[in-house]
Amino acid sequence: MQDRSQVIHLRAKASMSEQSADTRYNLFGSSAEELEALVADFGLQRFRAEQIYRWMYAEHVYGFAGMTNLSKDQRERLSERFKIELPAIAGSSTSSDGTVKYLIELEDGLRVESVLIPTEDEDSEKLRRLTLCISTQVGCPLDCKFCATGSMKLKRNLTAGEIMGQYFRIQEQTGERISNIVYMGMGEPMLNYDAVMQSVEILTDERIEALGANRITISTAGLIPEIRRLADEGRKMKLAISLHTPDNAARTKLMPITKKYPVDELIAAAEYYYQRTRKRVTYEYILFEGWNDSAEDVQRLAKICRRFPSKVNLIPFHAVDYAFPEGMPLRLRAAAPETIESFAESLRNAGVTVMLRSSSGKDINAACGQLALQNENSG
Repeated sequence: MQDRSQVIHLRAKASMSEQSADTRYNLFGSSAEELEALVADFGLQRFRAEQIYRWMYAEHVYGFAGMTNLSKDQRERLSERFKIELPAIAGSSTSSDGTVKYLIELEDGLRVESVLIPTEDEDSEKLRRLTLCISTQVGCPLDCKFCATGSMKLKRNLTAGEIMGQYFRIQEQTGERISNIVYMGMGEPMLNYDAVMQSVEILTDERIEALGANRITISTAGLIPEIRRLADEGRKMKLAISLHTPDNAARTKLMPITKKYPVDELIAAAEYYYQRTRKRVTYEYILFEGWNDSAEDVQRLAKICRRFPSKVNLIPFHAVDYAFPEGMPLRLRAAAPETIESFAESLRNAGVTVMLRSSSGKDINAACGQLALQNENSG
């Protein structure tokens, strides 16, 4: 049986051999181990991989000419075989509340989106947190009825470099340090598990000083095997589950993935995650008028939250009617602000920790998939 280093070496060698004469292999997104295999196959000492790794991710140098601890000959040879390319920012829109939506163009011309969300201290109005919501797939196959991305269908997974490249490009552009990342943009992160986890491993590597694992949240529609895998691997980032209703029949209509992974089994997987990691789970909950905002919904949700430490993140609904020209599948409407407040208060009275998310970027279509879909349709 081949060990991990052998597998990486063979995969890297195969990737290099697949490149046409005029196409260089993109190193951005490569792990330290993968770089070691590539560098060794290229005939350089293995410690050169560590140097390249630090130049790319810690120093943000994206060309070999700037890697001054490599010889001129080595830099020229590397440039002939490899490249270091990140996704490009193709456009952006800024909301009146400071939220910025970025359109990110990939090497093959496909586009995804990232959203930068500032949170200010209520008393001092100083920036308290700057959260970046990033994408993991072009489109999505899950067909959630409230999501514009689902109407695009899945085109492909992003690579680790395309995922983390969103962070590096936007960090490069903003004058403030990004403090948090949520994998909650276009796509289902757990359907692109390996690339997502590789991007997290690099971003949380102490050698590059980007982010601590407690500053990263992975959001999922509820893929049970991957939630359990996350727990078994002992990963230290946070987990959020897009629950949206505790009722299995209603959730099946809202999120068809529930047919495969029913609510009871999903909550059991979340409990397993908590037992293995001792990390509190967040339930994401968009409130829809007359759909999931009743007193009975409060009771069911509170019962789930009392099983093990967790919290609820209540989210206003951003209408995505334009994504469904023939009409929204379930005619979903946003719950009124007073309904959201009442729902939150009822949960708190039941002993549940509740966070109310503001309607960030509503005036620039900042909900998942909106900008990318509109750009696709206009193109």
